[in-house]
Amino acid sequence: MSEDPYAAKPWLKHYDQGVPEHIDYPEMNLYEILDNSANDFGGCTAIWFMKRKISYKEFKDIADRLATALRNLGVKQGDTVAIMIPNFPQYLFSFYGILKAGGTVTACSVLLTEPELAFQLNDSGAETIIAWDAQLEKINNIKDRTRLRNIIITSVMDFIPNAPRNPPEIAGTIQFLNLIGKTKPSPPQFKIDPKKTIAVLQYTGGTSGLPKGAMLTHRNLLSNCIAVHTLVSSQMQRGKETGLTNLPLFHIYGMTVCMNVWVYNASRIALNPDARDQKSLFEIVRETKPSMFPGVPTMYMKLLERDDLEDYAKDLRSIRFCNTGAAAMPPEVLHEFEKRTGCVVIEGYGLTECSPVTHSNPIKGVRKIGSIGVPLPDTEVRIVDTDDYRKIMPIGEQGEIMIRGPQVMMGYWNKPAATADQIKDGWLLTGDIGRMDEDGYFFIMDRKKDMIDVSGFKVYPREVEDVLFEHEAIENAAVIGIPDPKMKGSELVKAYVVLKEGFKGSPELENGIREFCRKSVSPYKVPKSVEFRKELPETLVGKVLRRDLKEQEAMKAKQ
Repeated sequence: MSEDPYAAKPWLKHYDQGVPEHIDYPEMNLYEILDNSANDFGGCTAIWFMKRKISYKEFKDIADRLATALRNLGVKQGDTVAIMIPNFPQYLFSFYGILKAGGTVTACSVLLTEPELAFQLNDSGAETIIAWDAQLEKINNIKDRTRLRNIIITSVMDFIPNAPRNPPEIAGTIQFLNLIGKTKPSPPQFKIDPKKTIAVLQYTGGTSGLPKGAMLTHRNLLSNCIAVHTLVSSQMQRGKETGLTNLPLFHIYGMTVCMNVWVYNASRIALNPDARDQKSLFEIVRETKPSMFPGVPTMYMKLLERDDLEDYAKDLRSIRFCNTGAAAMPPEVLHEFEKRTGCVVIEGYGLTECSPVTHSNPIKGVRKIGSIGVPLPDTEVRIVDTDDYRKIMPIGEQGEIMIRGPQVMMGYWNKPAATADQIKDGWLLTGDIGRMDEDGYFFIMDRKKDMIDVSGFKVYPREVEDVLFEHEAIENAAVIGIPDPKMKGSELVKAYVVLKEGFKGSPELENGIREFCRKSVSPYKVPKSVEFRKELPETLVGKVLRRDLKEQEAMKAKQ
């Protein structure tokens, strides 16, 4: 590689006081963070769910019972066990119980279709699944196409106040409550190499092609948990905080930021089973008074749609800061949310392959709006040429973000070629285009694969989308490139917009939007067409699926 201008790490001078350049991470199994918190704060509430309070002592006891039961069911050290549960206490019990049994977790979204679920179970080799009973029909429909031997089911009713103790057994399944109730806690004793033992097979979001299982070791997840905790430690006391868990725990963002970090801190985890229910969200905030509000851009957008948001602002006073990740945060949305609520939103960045967090703006220091902030301790970052990763770009110039650190995955499960394409000499090619300024703050331009080629000129969709969000009529927007019928190999910029209430799509508004863009971006970046939509295709955490829009355009072209 060429000389590395990033070796000086200019971001270090912007770390908050007390955040070190290097952390000595303990060599241990990830589940030990639960044991440590149970030993230190056993009587404190670990989980708050529908007003039911579960202590750390009870949390550990249930995880120990489940670990013992899984071994009795034939789960061996190294076996993969699937979890398909929303934000219920049973997700946390299952996650740590599987690790205590010596197993590997693969977390399945409750939104997976039958073919998608069958693919993940088969690819991961899972023979046991712990699932929400509402998913049972889906599981039964694909069971014969998988290696499933054990189906453990649980209900939303199992851990609410005054829950029934002995739910009826259903043929072909095992009731979670009955299983742990009849099992004495005696988890197995075993040793692992934290750097080589897989804790979680986390499947990528599937925004391009078939999902791949990122092999995240105990070291990967533990180091990321501790590094993230170190960033926010000035804002929280161990055993005395409440963390709002509004993001799905089966997503890597929720798994680390909304679960592992809070367990490590011995905090009370306030579970919201349905992030779409904003009334429930505010009730949980009012009841539990959380310290931190982790979110995604679409979550903030939805809250901004509420005319009564200011009425709830007083309930947000306990929140010391909000954070956002998983997708690009439009600056206009951030500014409006902060103005209307008084909350401060901290932008960060991560990806499944990095457990996931790699960057964050400082909590107390310089915050640059539109920036993902600075790298975490022990995280090295370079900007490299998009066509040749060996060529390191000068500071300030755009290129692909490349990362090395203890949180970087071991590789993709059973995919050595894909692993070799992504990891080069220990450095992960992220597929994201970005730049670093002279202060060491990083900015994401867009996904490499989403870059639009307009007659040889590069257009980054996010740049155009950020402009669209500033238009008074636009609530949400996405930009893609579509083939230019007049020039082979070239593309045209097309925008899809969701309008705010009170606005209606028309040729006049389309022209107005294009004129609005023309004031802020070069002519070749201005959308050639604008399509009005009621909604945009999104992942569960609000990342717009540009791939789906491209596929829809391809189908139109064939008709």
